[in-house]
Amino acid sequence: MVVSAAVAAAFALPGCAPAGYNQAADYGNAAEPAAQPNASAGATAGPESTASPSSTSAAAANDGSQVPKLSDAQVTHKLTATKVSKMGEVIENEQGHVLYRFDDDSNSPAKATCDGDCAKVWKPALTVDGKPTLKGVDSKVVGTVTRSDGTKQLTVKGWPLYAYIGDKKAGTWKGQNVNGTWFVIKPDGAKNLTCVPAVSKPVAPPKGDSSASGDSGSDYSY
Repeated sequence: MVVSAAVAAAFALPGCAPAGYNQAADYGNAAEPAAQPNASAGATAGPESTASPSSTSAAAANDGSQVPKLSDAQVTHKLTATKVSKMGEVIENEQGHVLYRFDDDSNSPAKATCDGDCAKVWKPALTVDGKPTLKGVDSKVVGTVTRSDGTKQLTVKGWPLYAYIGDKKAGTWKGQNVNGTWFVIKPDGAKNLTCVPAVSKPVAPPKGDSSASGDSGSDYSY
């Protein structure tokens, strides 16, 4: 009874999951994707099947010679499963930033669709070798997907991973339910729906070379 009361109290907190959300099930597709030949461990597909036709053609045209070289700061080196206040299970990168998944992406096959200004607001978890240090995250669910520019992005259960520039502090999750399409990802690849605030707009992309983001409430669609 004490446990039940505690659970009930938790869901009564402002911003927590509203009625109608199934806390025991994933909201959306987080099923184990079918294994693909020649895929890296935990990946759902190779470059041939993860990119859109246009991006596949671009990759084939330059044979990888035009793939941007990543600086150390652009690479995600660590994935850590942990718990944060009100949200519970999350994955954080080495800076302690909570990671997200995007409904417009897919995990079977894996496909990343956040490009351009979207990728300036939602930073892809990029990798060079696809082998980040893992803490509490099963290596069997970690893989990579090839983005339209030829770079590799880390995935969990096939879902591409992103950090939100609106999260100014480690452990925060202001990207939860942005545009109704962005959600904190759990270590098993499922959406974390423990707390679902009202749908909000993303922050604006950084201006020029500045890393500072604009105010929330912008009209950007991603």
